[in-house]
Amino acid sequence: MSNARDIFLSILEDNRNGVAKGIYSVCSANSDVLEACFKQAKSDGSVLLVESTSNQVNQFGGYTGMKPADFVGYVKSIAGKVGFPEEMILLGGDHLGPNVWQNLPAREAMKKAESLIEEYVKEGYLKIHLDTSMFCADDRGDRTKPLEDEVVAMRTAMLCRVAEDAWVKYRKGYPKPIYIIGTEVPVPGGAHEFENKVVPTKPEDVVKTIAVIKGYFEKAGLSDAWKRVTGIVVQPGVEFGDDRVFYFQRENAKGLSDEIMKSDHLVFEAHSTDYQTESDLKALVEGHFCILKVGPWLTFAYREALFALEAMEIELMGEGHGGLSRLRETLENAMMNKPVYWEKYYSGNKRQQSFKRKYSFSDRSRYYWPMAELVLSRHRLFENLRKDCIPSSLLSQYMPIQFYQVSEGLIAADPQELVHSYIQIVTGIYSRACGLSQKITAEKLK
Repeated sequence: MSNARDIFLSILEDNRNGVAKGIYSVCSANSDVLEACFKQAKSDGSVLLVESTSNQVNQFGGYTGMKPADFVGYVKSIAGKVGFPEEMILLGGDHLGPNVWQNLPAREAMKKAESLIEEYVKEGYLKIHLDTSMFCADDRGDRTKPLEDEVVAMRTAMLCRVAEDAWVKYRKGYPKPIYIIGTEVPVPGGAHEFENKVVPTKPEDVVKTIAVIKGYFEKAGLSDAWKRVTGIVVQPGVEFGDDRVFYFQRENAKGLSDEIMKSDHLVFEAHSTDYQTESDLKALVEGHFCILKVGPWLTFAYREALFALEAMEIELMGEGHGGLSRLRETLENAMMNKPVYWEKYYSGNKRQQSFKRKYSFSDRSRYYWPMAELVLSRHRLFENLRKDCIPSSLLSQYMPIQFYQVSEGLIAADPQELVHSYIQIVTGIYSRACGLSQKITAEKLK
């Protein structure tokens, strides 16, 4: 078995056969996050599933400025830096549908969604999440409730047809796409503060979703494509808000776990699994929530690592030194000057919002790190620490796990390696929970 797609399918099959194996899906365009994830996968000898969302990467550039072809090249270039084989990368598209164009009439929004799907398939994305669950501008119905199943199913089949045709046009001779259907409720992005619990999807709703979408696939002559529908997105009862996490309750999702085993070949895909405990992630995998999405936790760890490095920089150089990176200050200024990425998400007074800009689990700061002023600030931070060399005692104070890794010769006390190692605390949790992790030794990391 020599390619990521086949390995992915074998993991799903093993999971359905009772083996506690799963796969985590990296949903981030942060270069340090991706490099750390490739290092983790390389040490594990595992496939790495990397996904981009429809608002992040699309035919118009998305908020990253990258089209699908750009993102593919970007991911492969980072993999090349760590010597990770391209054939072990599985690229996925998340929430592909009219999501970005909900403000348009359905006909226009779906046309743009079709172009989006075609571009993703053309550029070699193999895992395609078809999500048409959102209302478009002229859709009728109660918008406090999900869009009608029949409408969702019809549009899902329409987009699948586009994907299948794009494969014939651009990728014939390569493996066919595999599909994910469904969506989680509530809409992704973190729970609201007033919520006290997150209710799992009802098993009967899963049965209905599968039946209706399968019916539309068969009507559209997509029976072969249906065999490649490998998973369905549901809400297993996990979420996170600014400062709280809704942890997985296995007993509340038992009905879902039992129900999915009645289908021929499906597993669950679980979104918003960030900040779950390792034991809870393992329980999700055992309950056939086989595909675990992780995104904000990775950039949250990245931010934590940079803040720790800046604390060490200040200790070494002195708080009033003119050559400091001023990283936290630069980040705050960037977020205040361009509040579009956080102001709708962070409620409260000025003091509370200031706290959330730095420490919220939803980590809206992740949108700002590519800005030129923050790239420069981070570069100065790294150069300052490389010049002065981080004392072991200071490293122990602010990055104790990395202190032990440096002491054991697993990593160097270089800022870049320390950041990657810090992110790998999170990837290690997911890797172990999915049954992918192997023991990391100094020799393996060379």
